[in-house]
Amino acid sequence: MSHKKHRKKEYLRTLEYLQTELVHLQSWIQAKGLRVVVIFEGRDAAGKGGMIKRITERVSPRVFRTVALPAPTDREKTQIYLQRYIAHLPAAGEVILFDRSWYNRAGVEKVMGFCTPQEHADFLRTVPNFEKSLIDQGIILIKYWLNVTNEEQEKRFLKRINDPMRRWKLSPMDLESRRSWFAYSRARDEMFEATDTDWAPWNLVNSNDKKKARLNCISHLLSMIPYEKLPQDQIQLPPPIQDGAYDSIASVKNRHWIPERY
Repeated sequence: MSHKKHRKKEYLRTLEYLQTELVHLQSWIQAKGLRVVVIFEGRDAAGKGGMIKRITERVSPRVFRTVALPAPTDREKTQIYLQRYIAHLPAAGEVILFDRSWYNRAGVEKVMGFCTPQEHADFLRTVPNFEKSLIDQGIILIKYWLNVTNEEQEKRFLKRINDPMRRWKLSPMDLESRRSWFAYSRARDEMFEATDTDWAPWNLVNSNDKKKARLNCISHLLSMIPYEKLPQDQIQLPPPIQDGAYDSIASVKNRHWIPERY
């Protein structure tokens, strides 16, 4: 077996184990009525979407809900900035995964000029107290920053440009983010300085290797919420009720079936 195949096999084995643990965590969160918010931030092409996909692909979408808000509408622009995010906070037994969050104001909006300097300053001043209030009300808040180097982001953008199956991922905002690499760096560091608090610290993930980043982040997430494996109820699969039985295969034989090409 080649080294590459061995690494992939080890990755999939470890991922399966961690995803099984996420299912146990899910049962615990439901049983205890916990409310969890997990924020994923990082530069474009840092791997946020892939990370969230690996976390959610084996759990219930009714428990682990992903929130990726589009640009605000004209009406939402007139609201209090945090208002549209508050509407997506979890109820008991839910985990909300923010694929970008209220920290848009500290990154994209700041760098691209979508907010005023005063709005940006007000956000950095008020958000630590906002997060403290969430935690004081029993919400578990976990914040991740997926970190990639300049060289790795460039490599991933070039893949999007040259691979037809990835081209759809490339947006005009991606091109601007490349142009504004250092502006984003300054905005990130300013954000860390203001919002990396004792009660809601930023957890940085080395995301240059996506597979390692996923395993490390899921493992860390599991460690942040103490849980126990709950006993599983014994389930017996019932047989179909025979009263009124008929040939259900023959009844659809002449319907419009799609061609079996594979």
